[in-house]
Amino acid sequence: MITDDSVFHAGVERGFAIEQVTTGAQASGFGTTEDNRPFAFRVHKSTLYLEIYRRNLPTPVPDKSDVTAVSEQSVTEIDLTDERSIVAAVRDAVTHAGDLSTGTRDSSAVRSFLGRVGSVIESI
Repeated sequence: MITDDSVFHAGVERGFAIEQVTTGAQASGFGTTEDNRPFAFRVHKSTLYLEIYRRNLPTPVPDKSDVTAVSEQSVTEIDLTDERSIVAAVRDAVTHAGDLSTGTRDSSAVRSFLGRVGSVIESI
């Protein structure tokens, strides 16, 4: 486990930690934020996608309704074969993750669909 400035607070270890990292072109992994919320990340093409989940998940495998914050960032300048580079990029992504509200989650699927329909119409 890779930790950063872990501190014991009320009997619970707090601090950014990545529990598992897979390197390579399709790097992925998971860990916990400084406030003990679980997160998962993956690299697809040249973008790092990060999802932060709510605390106290009822199941070990979260779904889209458990996502509380997201982040996307380019990894074209990052060595994906180096675990330290990936950890630094993920730490950055966690710091800059944007919180989602219930309305944002519902409207983002609609917005995505409408964007695709708009692209198809424009190409005709």
